[in-house]
Amino acid sequence: MPSNAAPRSATHFVAPLEETPLQAIDQVNEDEKTRSLWTDAWESMRTRPTFWISSILILLIIVVAVFPGLFAHVDPRASNLDNSDGGPEAGHILGFTRQGSDVYARVIWGAQNSLIVGIVATVLVSLVGIVIGALAGFYGGWLDTIVSRIGDIFFSIPTVLGAIVIMSVIPARNAITVALVLAAFAWPQIARIMRGAVLSAKQADYVMASAALGVSRFKTLVRHVIPNSLAPVIVVATVSLGTFIVAEATLSFLGIGLPPSALSWGLDIGTAQTSIRTNPSTIFWPSAALSITVLAFLLLGDVVRDALDPKARARR
Repeated sequence: MPSNAAPRSATHFVAPLEETPLQAIDQVNEDEKTRSLWTDAWESMRTRPTFWISSILILLIIVVAVFPGLFAHVDPRASNLDNSDGGPEAGHILGFTRQGSDVYARVIWGAQNSLIVGIVATVLVSLVGIVIGALAGFYGGWLDTIVSRIGDIFFSIPTVLGAIVIMSVIPARNAITVALVLAAFAWPQIARIMRGAVLSAKQADYVMASAALGVSRFKTLVRHVIPNSLAPVIVVATVSLGTFIVAEATLSFLGIGLPPSALSWGLDIGTAQTSIRTNPSTIFWPSAALSITVLAFLLLGDVVRDALDPKARARR
């Protein structure tokens, strides 16, 4: 009897370690449930041609802006009046401006300042809006009241109009100052969106569970609430980047953005006004570069919005 009992005991001990098909199915279901919003968003975006087209365009624009010397081997500031409003020729495929500068070189080098303004302004607006909106929405009370009223004041001032007033009194202007001025008037939109997202997120079960575990409110805000409230902010920030590029071009076109010595699509569009009848290509190419860049960011913003919107995913 003792010799026969041992094997039965060993067999009984090993059997529960084997995973049944039902357990495997349950594990798969659990894995599906734990897929994050960002994983679902990526799966949605990667199947859309618009995402890849806009991403490739944006990547190309960034490479051109970071390494313009790889694409244009002519000095964009070099001028020769003998070539004034000249057409395309060998080595100058887009012709010349009225001042005799190479149009292609100026379009390539103009991407740098335009992209710097767009990226810096977007980063500043996002950081300020996320911090202010998260604090106001999570803590509420007098902080929310003060932030909301200050935001209303700035929100009532059109961004470009406010930038025109401020830039007209700044003596030294560059891409960073333009970005700072634009960000100073554009942060309320991000702050409002973040505040609304935080107000919704702070009612979630994980926030109450965090409080029950003794985690401080600030840590709960940083670790849980803000990361789960960023989706709408990312969508707006992606679209806003293109808007800031247009705003920089508008200010430069009006002569109160970047200085005349800088290279910018807006400056070239403004300068080409005098040649629009005799040589329209000088205004067409910088305008086309500006339009393609802004369109790429808008298309990417639309794709990201659809991917992060649960209702849109459910419809698809």
